[in-house]
Amino acid sequence: MTRIAVLGAGKIGEALLAGLLAAGRAPGELVFTERHPERAAELTARLGVAAVDVAGAAAHAEIVVVAVKPQDIVPVLADLRAVIRPGTLVVSLCAGIPLAVIEGALPDGTAAVRVMPNTPMLVGEAMSAVSGGAHSSDDQVAAVEKILGSVGRVVRVPESQQDAVTALSGSGPAYFFYLVEAMIDAGILLGLPRATAAELIVQSAFGAARMLRESDDHPVILREAVTSPAGTTIAAIRELEKHGVRAALIDAIEAARDRSVELGRSAAGR
Repeated sequence: MTRIAVLGAGKIGEALLAGLLAAGRAPGELVFTERHPERAAELTARLGVAAVDVAGAAAHAEIVVVAVKPQDIVPVLADLRAVIRPGTLVVSLCAGIPLAVIEGALPDGTAAVRVMPNTPMLVGEAMSAVSGGAHSSDDQVAAVEKILGSVGRVVRVPESQQDAVTALSGSGPAYFFYLVEAMIDAGILLGLPRATAAELIVQSAFGAARMLRESDDHPVILREAVTSPAGTTIAAIRELEKHGVRAALIDAIEAARDRSVELGRSAAGR
């Protein structure tokens, strides 16, 4: 079976390792890099996966997954360039970093795939978007889709859409957390204990998400089913519209897209 190295064992890197193990990968098929020795030792003890340096990762793996922060990718790619073997597939999970930057930092002809995951990977419910590079084959992109399928759902998109994906699903969980936080505060304002308000809202969010996933109905239809004439829900919706919540969400996601573009330009030195 294809051997995989994960460069960077933060939350996303750890979640990917755990998902691959849960999907049936043997610990010996996986390695990871981690710059903090205590963290590396803790992960090895818990997951049974060996910690190595970049050279060891390149020597071990047919697929190298780069899961570091965007601002750290340039030195990591420089280290990888010196040791990568021909035929290795490089997969980037770094937000905003274009394939041209990744491919340009590696030996000519290196196959690369760009991925935008999100933090629900930590519970096996990631939404990941995958884009192939100039030298990656359809089979290689499919292999990446299979890997990411062990920790959630996957879609394939043109790279030109990755900045929008970053803004929408990459940052998306934070928007939901922000909304839930505000709704819990509202419950407290209305006299509910914090724990009760949190239980009410988190379960409501979970149930609503499941309805969205399992129903063929448009979100508008699902919302209208809760919105009775002259009722409580329409009174709340009117206030949301009055305060421009819909427009604010659209502007926020557009700002996230613009920031993703800026990160890519910065990495490219433009």
